[in-house]
Amino acid sequence: MVLFPLPVNPRIPALASILGMSADALQECLDKMVTAGISQLAIDNFAHYWRQCADGVTGVIPEASIRPLTDVARLAEIELSDTDAADALGKTVIIKLNGGLGTSMGLDQAKTLLPVRDGKNFLDLIIEQVRSARRTHGARLPLVFMNSFRTRDDTLAHLAGYPDLAVDGLPLDFLQNAEPKIRTDDLSPVQWAEDPSLEWCPPGHGDIYPALWGSGLLDALIAAGFRYASIANGDNLGAAPDAKLAGWFAASGAPYAAELCPRTVNDRKGGHLAVRIADEQLILRDTAQTAPEEMDYFTDEFRHPYFHTNNLWVELVALRDLLEQRRGVLGLPLIRNDKTVDPADPTSTKVYQLESAMGAAIEVFPGSTAIVVGRERFLPVKTTNELMLLRSDLFELAADGRLVAQAPIPGISLDGHYKLVDDFERLVPVVPSLREATSLVVKGEWHFDAPAAVVGEVVLEDAGEPRQFR
Repeated sequence: MVLFPLPVNPRIPALASILGMSADALQECLDKMVTAGISQLAIDNFAHYWRQCADGVTGVIPEASIRPLTDVARLAEIELSDTDAADALGKTVIIKLNGGLGTSMGLDQAKTLLPVRDGKNFLDLIIEQVRSARRTHGARLPLVFMNSFRTRDDTLAHLAGYPDLAVDGLPLDFLQNAEPKIRTDDLSPVQWAEDPSLEWCPPGHGDIYPALWGSGLLDALIAAGFRYASIANGDNLGAAPDAKLAGWFAASGAPYAAELCPRTVNDRKGGHLAVRIADEQLILRDTAQTAPEEMDYFTDEFRHPYFHTNNLWVELVALRDLLEQRRGVLGLPLIRNDKTVDPADPTSTKVYQLESAMGAAIEVFPGSTAIVVGRERFLPVKTTNELMLLRSDLFELAADGRLVAQAPIPGISLDGHYKLVDDFERLVPVVPSLREATSLVVKGEWHFDAPAAVVGEVVLEDAGEPRQFR
């Protein structure tokens, strides 16, 4: 059965044994991908990372090999005419990553379908932001989602309610590739009869570049006169279309840029940019690429003062040229994720998921750059902590679909009782006022079912039984 209907070229190179690991394991993976209808471009990328995994590559970046990035342009200090800004936005496409199910929050569909404010979900608010920018700047501004095989159907069904959304005949989405999870003991494709769909995973969001090219959408965008892509996570409602940013990027002449925010004590786990000493190239270092004994360096907000927002800007022609030069394999650093084949069953077969981060592309573009933006461009929802913030009166929903903070953002820490969205909805049917809050720590089962306010620093201790917050 063909699971993923993509173009196939069943050319598979013969491989020698790698460090004692049988080439048969890789051949089994590639055969499985061909049978499933995976494109040759995706097969080539998977083979690249499989070889690195077999060679023992872990992707760790030693602190001694990098220099902290401290001198960065700031958007607030950029001077740009409204005409230049609007012209650049008119050549821009908005691309949102939409491949995640939000399984860590107990969701079984695209996370962007989760209601955020006033009955509207992430998709609704993103569309409002794009429509507003189109009206304000007279821009075509296509909106395109990179879906996974798990999120595509639900997402497109929702987007069907917006018949005016598509631009110039361009599609509303393209499909992220899929690859087999591999066993940790012999690197062969894992088998899981209980649910064969769990044998597959996306290759991380670094797959956006070959997927965009392989779908034909990259060439179509360039042919339609678009030159820049603004790329961000679908669950980050702060990354709205921004004409000034587009104008800055166009004027910079850079092929690639990353948006950064000043780091605080609450951002210690976020990835950061650094300068690779060997060649003075900007690179991205994430948690998974840091040795345990060097985490003190990684989490030091004074040593590495900016965190990477995963809001990116890419010059489309430069991207196509680089993909052509590298035959579709950009060679981004490997991220080897240790998992179990069934994420809900820690006793199931141990596997590796071979991934890459789209922000790591900063190191393959000579002349890439970065810019410091305001914190309002970084409003992700990774846990119910952030969901509580966005649903509270701390934010007001503006007419252009943006969520605007009305006070400093407090720290929120909800314990495991609130981890899953269903439990959060049950325990927090009425989100308390957070405008005067400094921090809220909730331990144990507390019910928020009537109007109330958090003032200053509040810690709700575990009473051993359900309690009401008043």
